[in-house]
Amino acid sequence: MRQARYTRRGPVPHDVIEAVEFTLPPPEAGQVLVEVMAAPINPSDVLTLTGQYGSLPPLPAVGGNEGVGRVVEAGPRVTGLKPGQSVLLPVGSGTWTTHMLADAKALVALPEGADFQQLSMLSINPPTAALLLRDFVELQPGEWVVQNAANSAVGGYLVQLAKARGLRTVNVVRRESARAPVEALGGDVVLLDGDDLAARVREATGGARIALAVDAVGGMATEHLAQALTPGGTVVNYGAMGGEACALSPASLIFRDIRLRGFWLARWFREANAEARGRLFAELVSLIASGRLRAHVQATYGIDEIRQAVAAAASGERSGKILVLPNG
Repeated sequence: MRQARYTRRGPVPHDVIEAVEFTLPPPEAGQVLVEVMAAPINPSDVLTLTGQYGSLPPLPAVGGNEGVGRVVEAGPRVTGLKPGQSVLLPVGSGTWTTHMLADAKALVALPEGADFQQLSMLSINPPTAALLLRDFVELQPGEWVVQNAANSAVGGYLVQLAKARGLRTVNVVRRESARAPVEALGGDVVLLDGDDLAARVREATGGARIALAVDAVGGMATEHLAQALTPGGTVVNYGAMGGEACALSPASLIFRDIRLRGFWLARWFREANAEARGRLFAELVSLIASGRLRAHVQATYGIDEIRQAVAAAASGERSGKILVLPNG
């Protein structure tokens, strides 16, 4: 058994983590032993390694916040799960590991035969995209949404979920090479960010009403989105890829009544009841299992390649997700 462990945090994320051997006891009552099949590396994982994320686990810690596994052995008094069953791993459980013990009640059984690599990315980015579209502005089919970081994993899921709801998307990227992947996913309009973004958005949409903007960059990119909104619109920020605080001008805030909101999935998990979480995940599992919702995987790495994997995930030039396949 091997796991990707870190005992400190530092500015270079791949320098602080390494693959180490470990052992586990047999599962106790109510527990199962799980073999981890796939676990993604998300921006939040990288920020956790550098110490910049909003919630940090105590050290030492095992990296990874989501993934899928296969039940190897069930302890006493476990019902509903049996060896060979594919399961969604609990969020925040340290998933960059070949094996883990988990409370059987915390696991979600997954449909057999579905793409386990796609399902491994279920717990964070797809619900983030779904909730950003659902919980801040009431949108009707045919209306527009504008987002930046559209070539990110959340951005890709948002494009697909918006299309499934009959919404249209303006997708903002920061480099020319990012255009094609977003267009391939079904983005209606793809534009490079810039000071004149609002004018180009109005031209591309025929001056259509846009009430919701989704921001993952911060800095002046937030203001660019705000300028593209209809007066009274809402910008929802869920990240700071640009490394700067959100900028919102007095003109946007006061004269155009633009609202700035924040979204953190961890808070939603804490506040939503089990029924709400279950409904959302059931919908997303169905879409992913059927192939109607997916993310591009750029590369996969074994557990002993964890430093290379984290370095690849931290790169700004990625074209897809980095996955850890701990058992090959």
